[in-house]
Amino acid sequence: MPRYAFVVEYDGGPFCGWQRQAGGQPSVQGALEAALARLDPGAPVVAAAGRTDAGVHATGQVAHADLARDWDPFRLQGALNHHLRPAPVAVLAVAAVDDAFHARFSAVERRYRFRLLCRRAPATHDRGLVWQVAHPLDADAMREGAAHLIGLHDFTTFRAAMCQAKSPVKSLDAITIAEVSVPMGTELRIDLRARSFLHNQVRSIVGTLERVGAGAWAPAQVRAALEARDRAACGPVCPPQGLYLTGVGYPADPFADVALR
Repeated sequence: MPRYAFVVEYDGGPFCGWQRQAGGQPSVQGALEAALARLDPGAPVVAAAGRTDAGVHATGQVAHADLARDWDPFRLQGALNHHLRPAPVAVLAVAAVDDAFHARFSAVERRYRFRLLCRRAPATHDRGLVWQVAHPLDADAMREGAAHLIGLHDFTTFRAAMCQAKSPVKSLDAITIAEVSVPMGTELRIDLRARSFLHNQVRSIVGTLERVGAGAWAPAQVRAALEARDRAACGPVCPPQGLYLTGVGYPADPFADVALR
């Protein structure tokens, strides 16, 4: 059966998360599989690089599925987007891949962005797409705190109690914090890069860094929290609506030869 990889963008607000649920709640996986079922009689199962939680968005999720027939990737993309309407899900690219490719297990890097809006007036156009706080944040202090998390560490403190990963030891390759001026406020864009992340790791880190930026924590307390290896030492877990899966890296980019048509 031919295998196809997809780059998928979605607004996570209406969904229970990426993963299809037994109770029938709307999921991104379910929406994509329903669209594929309109095109392929085999009821394809879609696997993704990351199982994003309820309310989390994506601009660069990668998934794959095995189909019963050969498709021109460009025509498959158009047909999928037609059948995905009106769900807030779009397939940005499709590529034919070999059977060795797996969206999750072949990935060597995942990239996330968290959008944090600092202003008193409520968000309108970006409502549900950012986490908003009414107070200013010290981005330099947040960068100083974030520096303690770079590298190979035991991230038990920043791991959800329900996390199913076999080990809490992960290598966090980069955290950058950019400040963008917006009307009557500032948006902080926090980008994180690693081979893989623990459940709620990004939201736990951002919630902790927000406390540093607000002056409630000193930057050095981030290292103390990390070294405690205790979930109770973590700052508050921030809400999901500002979090985006922005990209997934592979040893060979399956979409490198996909033409924009």
